[in-house]
Amino acid sequence: MTIFSVMLGSFLRSLNTNLKCFVVAVCYSVCVMAGKYSREVNEQKPGGDGLTVEFRIGKLNQVWEKAKRMPLSPVRQAELHSDLKIQEKDELQWKKLKAEGLDENGEKEAQLRRNFNVILAKYGMDGKRDTRSVENNSLKDHDAKEGDIFDDPRLDKLWNKAKSSGKFSNEELSSLKKEFQHHRDKIHEYNILIDAVSRTEEIHKNVISPLEGDAKEPELHKKHTDLKQKMRDLNHGFERLRKLSHEGFTEDSEFREPRVIELWEAAKRANLSEDELDSLKEELHHFETKVEKHSHYQEQLELSHQKLQHVEALGDKEHIRKTQEKYNTLAEKTREIGYKMKKHMQDLSSKISGQGLNHNEL
Repeated sequence: MTIFSVMLGSFLRSLNTNLKCFVVAVCYSVCVMAGKYSREVNEQKPGGDGLTVEFRIGKLNQVWEKAKRMPLSPVRQAELHSDLKIQEKDELQWKKLKAEGLDENGEKEAQLRRNFNVILAKYGMDGKRDTRSVENNSLKDHDAKEGDIFDDPRLDKLWNKAKSSGKFSNEELSSLKKEFQHHRDKIHEYNILIDAVSRTEEIHKNVISPLEGDAKEPELHKKHTDLKQKMRDLNHGFERLRKLSHEGFTEDSEFREPRVIELWEAAKRANLSEDELDSLKEELHHFETKVEKHSHYQEQLELSHQKLQHVEALGDKEHIRKTQEKYNTLAEKTREIGYKMKKHMQDLSSKISGQGLNHNEL
């Protein structure tokens, strides 16, 4: 750098004033661009085709681009987009905390890494064949038969009993089925989380330094505590399904949406005052409206995709263009509402758990 400075100085002395100004300006521009380039590696900038990339974090963009090439349904793709947006928000927030020295033990960083691995596994993007079937601790001692739609013996048995009991109207059966599906998804995601924690433990076992190993012990203990709590929540959820299947819906049911019901049940088990419960109940009603709106848009997105496929088969380019534009607009709106809904759910979970920033892994 010193040799370059000497040569530049000698060169400038041989030029007239105007040329000197021009050369200095060029050199300054090169330095600025070099610094700017180093900052742009992980920031949101236009892609090669001139379009703005989706995420400000490079690895999230890579996941999204890969997902668009996978045979994910439109609704599943929109769900992934919302999960990645939540991950992006949490990672950017963590970077601020780290800059302020507020994550000295690396606990939040480890949690974010685990959340990211869960997302990859949830959407089949972790490079592993998904062998985590939706099961529980009971033995699967029956062969699959017609009517087994939840890949779980206890859920299938309970569902078939409820369906044939005659206690439910068609609308109530539809609501009950949504609760069963939600519980099935929770079991599946719990199994994914166990897998992620197990991999962390393998890394922990291979730590060379005893001091580093001791530092990781509280983190592992916290993960196991979280897993136990999530298992308790699953057990509570199954007991609710069992009670519903036998007794039916009551007149005074507070909520209809499974995710809202789950939050309300957790709130009633938490150490909240009556005033806090009343306030939370009102907020949950607003949240339920948001969940229902999101479900409506998901249904419309699926219908729009079917229509687009039909139009594409006809081959009318102008019709395809218009239908594609409508589909793209609907997909964007579905992703936007999905993110807001999941962010609201994250905030509500934090209020109920009293843990501040609570990452919604399941």
